[in-house]
Amino acid sequence: MNMLPIQEAIQTAIADNLPLQLIGGNSKQFYGREITGQPLQLAEYRGILSYEPSELVITARAGTPLSEIIATLAAKNQCLAFEPPLFSETTTLGGTIACGFSGPARPYSGAARDFVLGVKCLNGKGEELNFGGQVMKNVAGYDVSRLMVGALGTLGILLEISCKVLPLPCETETIRLPVASESEALATILKYTQANFPLTASCFEGEAVYLRFAGANLTAVRHELAAETYLDQQSGQQFWQQLRDQQLAFFQTNQPIWRLSVPAPTPALGLAGETLIEWGGALRWLRSGLSAHEIRQAVAAVGGHAILFKGGNRHGEIFQPLPPNLEVLHQRLKSQFDPHNILNRNKMYATW
Repeated sequence: MNMLPIQEAIQTAIADNLPLQLIGGNSKQFYGREITGQPLQLAEYRGILSYEPSELVITARAGTPLSEIIATLAAKNQCLAFEPPLFSETTTLGGTIACGFSGPARPYSGAARDFVLGVKCLNGKGEELNFGGQVMKNVAGYDVSRLMVGALGTLGILLEISCKVLPLPCETETIRLPVASESEALATILKYTQANFPLTASCFEGEAVYLRFAGANLTAVRHELAAETYLDQQSGQQFWQQLRDQQLAFFQTNQPIWRLSVPAPTPALGLAGETLIEWGGALRWLRSGLSAHEIRQAVAAVGGHAILFKGGNRHGEIFQPLPPNLEVLHQRLKSQFDPHNILNRNKMYATW
C-alpha cells in the first residue's frame, strides 16, 4: 500500500465534510473518546525501511507490527528502551507512538517521545510533512515530530517513524518484597529509588513490591541484596512482560481503570478501589467505580492528573480537562495541522 489512497481518502473526507476514524492494528480502540467517522485502514502501510544497529536507529512505516520491530531489534541484541506495551499481535508502531505509550522502564530510560527522532506524516489537508530525521541532534527550532507522540492521530496520520534504540541490558534481576499496605509499598519503592542501585522498573501489585535491576555487572547488587527474595530469570521476565502488556489479573476487569499521574513521593491517595503502582510511585492505576469528579479532585489536590484509561463512559471527558489558556494552544495546533477537523474528530476532547 502506498500513501496515495490515504491522501485521496483525506480529500474525499474534506469534500464530504465527513470525519475519518483512523484504524491501525485496532489493539487500542478502548483508549480515548468513542468516535464515529469513515474508517480509514492504515495497517497495510507497513515495513521496516532501514535499520542501522551501529547507529542505534530504526525507521519503519507506521503500520509495521510492533512485534516485528521488537524481534528485529532483539536479533541484534537491541530494544526499544521505553518498553512499549504489546497489547496484541496486531499492535503497530504507529499506534504506539500516536498513543504515546511507554512501559515499566519509562522513568528510568525515558518516554516514547524521547526516542522519536523524526516522522513523516500527512496533515488534515493531505499534505506530506517531514519533521526531524535519523540522528539525535537534527532540530533547529521546534521539535515538531514529538508533537505527534500522544496526539492520537488528531494532528496527522503517521506514515514513517524513526526511533532511537538501545542495547539490551547484559544482566537483569528481579526481587519480590512482601508488604502489608500501599503506604509501605510506596516507602519501599522510594527507598530503593533513592539508593545507588541500577533500578529499571518498579511495581506494587497485590501484596508485594517488585523491583528490577539491570546492568553490565550486578555482582555488587546481589551482594547488597543477598537477603532479598529473587525471582528466577523466566519468572522475572514474565512478570514485567505481563505488567507491560496489561495481562496481570489487576487489568482483567469490567470496572473502569484510571491512569493517575502524580509526583512520585505522593502518599497513598486513599481512593476507594484497587491500586497498582508503577514508575517509582509516579503512575498509579486505579480500578474503581468512583465518579470522575471524585477521582480528579483528589489527584488535582496533589498536583497530578487523571485519565480514564479503559472502560467507563467513553463519551465523556476521558482526559483531564485543560486549563483555558492551554486549551487555546491545543486548538490552535489542531487548526494548523487539521483545519477541516477530519482526523479522529473528538477523539481527545469533545470540542475538537
